[in-house]
Amino acid sequence: MAQDKGIEEVLEFIWSQREQGSNSIQQLLNIEEVAEEADMKTLERMQRDALIKMDGDTVVLTLNGEQLAEAAIRRHRLAERLLTEVLSLDPESIEKNACSFEHTLSHEVTDSICTLLGHPPTCPHGLPIPKGNCCRKTGGELKPIVQQLSALDVGETGRITFIVSNSHMRLDKLGTLGIVPGSSVRVHQKRPAFVIQIGETTLALDPEIIKEIYVKRVF
Repeated sequence: MAQDKGIEEVLEFIWSQREQGSNSIQQLLNIEEVAEEADMKTLERMQRDALIKMDGDTVVLTLNGEQLAEAAIRRHRLAERLLTEVLSLDPESIEKNACSFEHTLSHEVTDSICTLLGHPPTCPHGLPIPKGNCCRKTGGELKPIVQQLSALDVGETGRITFIVSNSHMRLDKLGTLGIVPGSSVRVHQKRPAFVIQIGETTLALDPEIIKEIYVKRVF
């Protein structure tokens, strides 16, 4: 049951509706996205499978349903963060892509994404992201593992993890300079120009290029 995409979607909507202070079955079924995935028969099946309890117009999650809904919400909201902050997708396409992407994420990959993003407390819409085991192991250190190059201080070194750019010409140019994933760069200065050292070469980078380069600090 936990791997049924439609059931997971309905569990998510029940969770989200509860966040808004509602547990109405009728309101739930009137949500367009829910209507695409479920009807009253689906809810009755979920009740038989001990995922929800219904009483009149009220629906609540069981303990098992709560756990599955929490995991689904966590995957969805982390997917939104990843698509927004790392892949820089059009805001209008974030929701649709997050819905598709979340169902491919295993528990381990979900925790890896959370760690990559620095264990964000909320999604791009400001809604809370349930914490995972990875969050509880941080000891209060909640910094992203991968950050924009500009986050490095002068003298710090980072290994390029990925470069986000829609310009193939720019990527080709960076490649000829050795600025590719896996390369180590050291911040030489940040003002008045942002200057890096890569190998024996010192380069001044355009501000727009700096925003596209993501690195992991090398200690």
